[in-house]
Amino acid sequence: MVEFRWTAIVTIVTLLVYIGLGLQVAKARGTSGIEAPAMTGHPTLERAVRVHINTLEWLPIFLTALWLFALYWNEEVAAGLGAVWIVGRLLYSRGYMADPAKRSTGFLIQALATLGLLLGALGRIVYMMAVGGA
Repeated sequence: MVEFRWTAIVTIVTLLVYIGLGLQVAKARGTSGIEAPAMTGHPTLERAVRVHINTLEWLPIFLTALWLFALYWNEEVAAGLGAVWIVGRLLYSRGYMADPAKRSTGFLIQALATLGLLLGALGRIVYMMAVGGA
């Protein structure tokens, strides 16, 4: 039986990063004085909200690809690419918070990690279907 310990740890760290980005929104609300439900009015708040929402937009794609790759291909490689995704998301956040024009490197890193997981999982599933085995 395969044990998905590394993929599980990457999943938990990913969710902790997402929670941290939510706390970044709360902090931006506090420093800007803009109460919920407003999401505009101060550049720092708007950036924090956008980073948080963009991460939420990527989570279903990333987490599904992560687990499918781990299940059908290789758990350790999945976890490694997942760690790269986390680094990319943190770089994206740091860049976006400093200046939205500086978000590209982090975005590209996380997008490529996701694409590798997604295409790797798809390739392995198609291969297994073609050869008729595990």
